[in-house]
Amino acid sequence: MAEVHRRTFLQLAGGGAAASVLTPSIARAASIPAHRRLGTLDDVEHIVVLMQENRSFDHYFGTMRGVRGFGDPHPAVLRSGKSVWHQPSGAKLADQVLPFRPDLDNLGLQFLQDIDHGWNSQHGGFADGNHDRWVPAKTTPATMAHLERGDIPFHYALADAFTTCDAYHCSILGPTNPNRYYLWTGWVGNDGKGGGPEIGNFFEPAFSWKTYPERLEAAGITWKIYQDKGSGLDQAHRWGWDIFKPYIGNFGDNPLLYFQQYQDAVAGQPLHDRAFDGTTVAANPPQQDLAFFEQLAADVQADTLPQISWIAAPEALSEHPNWPANFGAWYVAQVLDALTSNPDVWAKTVVFLTYDENDGFFDHVVPPYPAVGKLNGDSTVPVTNELYTGKEGIHGPFGLGIRVPMTVISPWSTGGWVCSEVFDHTSILRFMEKRFGVREPNITRWRRAVCGDLTSAFDFSKTPAPPPTLPSTDAFVPPDRGRVLVSPPIPPPAQQRVPKQEPGTRPSRALGYRLRVDLSVSDNGLAFDLTNHGSLGAHLQARSNDVKGAPFSYTIGAGKALHPVLATRGAYDVSFHGPNGFFRRFAGNTHQALLEVRGRRREGALVITLHNRSDQTLRVQVANAYGTDRTLKARKGARYEFSFPLAATHGWYDVLVTLPDQPHFKRGLAGRFENGRARTTDPQLGS
Repeated sequence: MAEVHRRTFLQLAGGGAAASVLTPSIARAASIPAHRRLGTLDDVEHIVVLMQENRSFDHYFGTMRGVRGFGDPHPAVLRSGKSVWHQPSGAKLADQVLPFRPDLDNLGLQFLQDIDHGWNSQHGGFADGNHDRWVPAKTTPATMAHLERGDIPFHYALADAFTTCDAYHCSILGPTNPNRYYLWTGWVGNDGKGGGPEIGNFFEPAFSWKTYPERLEAAGITWKIYQDKGSGLDQAHRWGWDIFKPYIGNFGDNPLLYFQQYQDAVAGQPLHDRAFDGTTVAANPPQQDLAFFEQLAADVQADTLPQISWIAAPEALSEHPNWPANFGAWYVAQVLDALTSNPDVWAKTVVFLTYDENDGFFDHVVPPYPAVGKLNGDSTVPVTNELYTGKEGIHGPFGLGIRVPMTVISPWSTGGWVCSEVFDHTSILRFMEKRFGVREPNITRWRRAVCGDLTSAFDFSKTPAPPPTLPSTDAFVPPDRGRVLVSPPIPPPAQQRVPKQEPGTRPSRALGYRLRVDLSVSDNGLAFDLTNHGSLGAHLQARSNDVKGAPFSYTIGAGKALHPVLATRGAYDVSFHGPNGFFRRFAGNTHQALLEVRGRRREGALVITLHNRSDQTLRVQVANAYGTDRTLKARKGARYEFSFPLAATHGWYDVLVTLPDQPHFKRGLAGRFENGRARTTDPQLGS
């Protein structure tokens, strides 16, 4: 059983009265064999989406073993010169706040404060890609708060049992509703039609651009929203969110109700019957006031679960701050209990458990974004409809948004895997596209290039792993039905440090990335060659504190290349950050042609080529984070090769080339070479 904090354990154990501290929900889900008629994606007959609320990836999983969390070996460097963990704060930004676990008992059951997560605030923290204004933008150090395994044992156990996506982003740098529009429609009306673009939590007047369920209906694909009706699914009752009754309704998280075509539909028509149906727990006797799962369980047991389903939780169980994370754990466990109640149905079902946005909680990974508006860079892919220029907020890119948790739960994703392909909420639509052939044209070309379709998170050929043992959520049932109005203060500790990540690796899915970045230096600037030899499009961000115009955003479609030239003279230090830990660093001086460094893959090894372009012999050091360092004296004009076998590191490399006599010179190369097969996550994470 996962290690938990003492008081949480006592709750889980029920003070000795409970016969067991293990729940059958995940164990049953992980043990039911997959339906393998064809051994392909076509074996999936049901897709269920449960989108909870407002948690960032680092906030939940930054300390989890084997994911790109607090142990990231190459975090972004801020304008302050410090790593991204050191977020500026205070008067004149002279202070700093690092990620911290609040010093509170039962943290997973605490009512942590809600933090500003509107469009302007999200863009404020993002800071045009500088990613260094989180504390002033959110106006509280609580933005840096995080939880860990002992606080949310069910969430961690779920990730240990199935597959976690550690490069999954919300779709827009904005609040709940716009992110949910991306999930249900592919965008927020970016072209200005149908009432869009909408970047806030407003829903009047009603929108009218086309939604994905309408396309499913036209194609004969069955779909349904599972929700509670609350006090009423109409405008008078805020479409299912009764602010005075947080334990009923859908929290307004069914955005289809905000569209005119659904509001105009009447009983007997599919848009009405599939979007407006739901439980009415307010009419139940007191002992059944949390019976939100009867319709879902009945459909599963009768084998009438639609091909595509979305689930919307009531406010108190949605994990939206200030509601406790573990109230949501209980809700998720009940959903899994319902879905696994018929093994034949579960054997054909995929569940995507994710979060609409990050609330105001920090995440250290700078999200991919297009070079639009005042943001510098370039793209081989059109960036049409990716820039907001309306009146509701500051102008800037729609997204991607901040990383949020995504757990892929199915018989084809068991075993505690990590998938590090870049995804966002439109990736769920693209998975549906891939399986059922119904295309969503609202998804922009840039987003299709940068974000995958989630198929890489699965293995449809192998048998599932043995069932895990998991902590019970029985102690997480809400003890009452009231709202807690005051959240506890959560100041950062007096002594701050970067949190430790759990040691160890996880099995990692194969990815289609194959990127190359080379540099040619002249007196007038830096000429880069950015080449994508992979099957996936990719986004690279170039960061620098001494090259004017940085940071730069580069989107490179599969098989394409860019050749940016950065005009600068003198000292330079430029770092490129890409998917799955891809990292390149180039530091030196344009007036000194010293050492040309190239990195290539050759027969399962990293080959470093050195060319001394100076007029003198150079002392060279080659530091290898995974093995033995090398040194040499490079003669004038000579070329050298070093080979680093990567079998023992499962394709991972991290090499830094320096010149002891020229301390400003650095060339860094880190990442993973793909070979089309599953490997492990970065061994440096948590080391």
